[in-house]
Amino acid sequence: MNRRDDGISWLVDASIYVFRSWYLLPEGLTGRDGQPVNAVHGFIDFVYTLLHNEAPTQIGFAFDQSLGQSWRKKIHPGYKANREPAPEALKRQFHDCRRFIAALGIRHAASDRHEADDIIGTWAARARDAGRRVHIVTGDKDLAQLIGPGDLWWEYGRNIRRNAAAIERHYGARPDQIADLLAIAGDASDNIPGVPGIGMATAVKLLKRFDNIDNLLSRTPEIGRAKLRGARRLQHLIEEHREAILLSRRLTGIVCDIDEAEVTPPLTRGDVDEPALTALFDELALPPARRQRWLK
Repeated sequence: MNRRDDGISWLVDASIYVFRSWYLLPEGLTGRDGQPVNAVHGFIDFVYTLLHNEAPTQIGFAFDQSLGQSWRKKIHPGYKANREPAPEALKRQFHDCRRFIAALGIRHAASDRHEADDIIGTWAARARDAGRRVHIVTGDKDLAQLIGPGDLWWEYGRNIRRNAAAIERHYGARPDQIADLLAIAGDASDNIPGVPGIGMATAVKLLKRFDNIDNLLSRTPEIGRAKLRGARRLQHLIEEHREAILLSRRLTGIVCDIDEAEVTPPLTRGDVDEPALTALFDELALPPARRQRWLK
């Protein structure tokens, strides 16, 4: 496959696509040892489509690990506490997905302390420092905050692409306001509190007037005088839940300066390790036709 460097770094929120395959494909799909391999099979197909269609020269896959030691969990024990832990059969498949990416000569990373979002944020910052644009492959709204000029947020499986202008049209807030938006309105999927009684639509209105959380919290008397429905009530809510907003903002913001060895290497693709790839395909009992399209 010919590859030319078009100045784009592709950053993949890999765990979403592993989970999606786990739920979409039957658990009866098993490998050589009789263990489920449905998530790996689906992930392999996703990666094939991405690499075949886009032929990126720089790409990295960020995976989530256990939340137990994450810095967000330490400052807010309730963070993502509403989520069931991954079953053991799926944890094993996550490991095989990372083996697969490594055998392809592609950079992958995970961290006990930071989430995949933070790894992607760090990669994005380094790509921009090198004058590159980023395409973030994900379905997670949180990562929209990383999109700048020339970048794309891309839900690849559903082919939903949003640049910075499209993100603002969709959410009512600029990419740089997404973390503030979620901190005010809360995020039930991550169990982030926000302000009870203030939803996304009202949070958007507040940000349109005050631009960011710092302005909002330093000018709370202005909220009560604003031409907003229930303005006095909103002022009291913001004042009452000031600390919850500040905590939530720490949770919703993505770290873009991780200093960990596994996150620092470049994202340029290396050589395929064919023996490792073949051994993994044997373990997965990958059908010959699908195996050959990779090995050729």
